[in-house]
Amino acid sequence: MKTISLKLKIWRQKNSNIPGKMEDYHLKDLNQEMSFLEMLDVLNDQLEKEGKDQVAFDHDCREGICGSCGIMINGKPHGGRKRTTTCQLHLRNFQDKEEVFIEPWRAEAFPVVKDLVVDRSAFDKIITAGGYVSVRAGSAPDANNIPIPKKDADLAFDAAACIGCGACVASCKNASANLFTSAKISHLSLLPQGEVERKERVVKMVSKMDEVGFGSCTNEGECEVACPKGISVSYITRMNKEFLKAAL
Repeated sequence: MKTISLKLKIWRQKNSNIPGKMEDYHLKDLNQEMSFLEMLDVLNDQLEKEGKDQVAFDHDCREGICGSCGIMINGKPHGGRKRTTTCQLHLRNFQDKEEVFIEPWRAEAFPVVKDLVVDRSAFDKIITAGGYVSVRAGSAPDANNIPIPKKDADLAFDAAACIGCGACVASCKNASANLFTSAKISHLSLLPQGEVERKERVVKMVSKMDEVGFGSCTNEGECEVACPKGISVSYITRMNKEFLKAAL
């Protein structure tokens, strides 16, 4: 079993109103097969034994599905490994005695709650603004009950893969949420069930995105690179077209 030692520089901040700072921690004999979050668990166990305040960080499923484990690692969302969430990142991707910088998402719309935890309820507000579909959803329909062109079905499925982690916002110099919002809008606009409120939905969601403090998109593509699910920036183009049609 290979082990490594790491020097961690972690952002510590009690809340949004109190300035934070980087603090140093050293961990030895870490199993290289540990996930990044398991490494933070080890650190917190150590801090608890020392009677110190543990590092707060978000986590839930630890399977790359829930989107809650957003952390900046060495200046890159989720550590920068392609299509990998923080909980799927393993210590075998780090060198022995490496210095690792760990910070929360940096965006006005994502205020720090504590340490590495940020308030991502701005995403929830965008989703809420979109409302609901007015058709009866009922139970799961038969696969071929509603004919949908395969191209549209594939595009909708890819858009629905968005887990709302916020890596797109964290990677963007403008803290834009266009990739997230466009994925959620496209998911429904491509399907028959979302057709009724299609125009109203895109106007409300884009307006709410601007209202809650996200920046504008300047088409530099960092969001697609950082997205752990590989959501394409082509959905932003689709959203812009939808918005213009609805506005006109």
